[in-house]
Amino acid sequence: MSCTASATTTRPYGVKLVCRTWEQPRSSYYASRDGTGPQLRLARPAKRGPKTGLSDAELLELIRADLTASPFQGEGHRKVWARLRVRDGVKVGRRRVLRLHAGEPPPLSHRGRRGHPNLHEGEIITQAPNLMWGTTAPGS
Repeated sequence: MSCTASATTTRPYGVKLVCRTWEQPRSSYYASRDGTGPQLRLARPAKRGPKTGLSDAELLELIRADLTASPFQGEGHRKVWARLRVRDGVKVGRRRVLRLHAGEPPPLSHRGRRGHPNLHEGEIITQAPNLMWGTTAPGS
């Protein structure tokens, strides 16, 4: 380093000045130059948090089973995530459930209507205005 000239000023700078400017100890410079210092290994950063034992395919099957068992028509990922966590004891991230829930073509929450169709014609005609009227349920 002391023999190398600066590219902008073409003047050589010493190790002491460069290390003081960079706020680095000179011992680190000499250790890295000699190869005697500890070698740094740059590890790949891993995802934080607890790791689950479920693959995406297994979790997708659990999501499908939960939506199939639900009596409601359109449910979002938050309800599915909460039921998996509380009822089934499956602890996974909410965003992972969202990714799997929304990524399936078509989205899993958009399903057809269930149950019996409404056979009511949708029109009630009264005999006269301002009269009270009522109906009886079948079997009563």
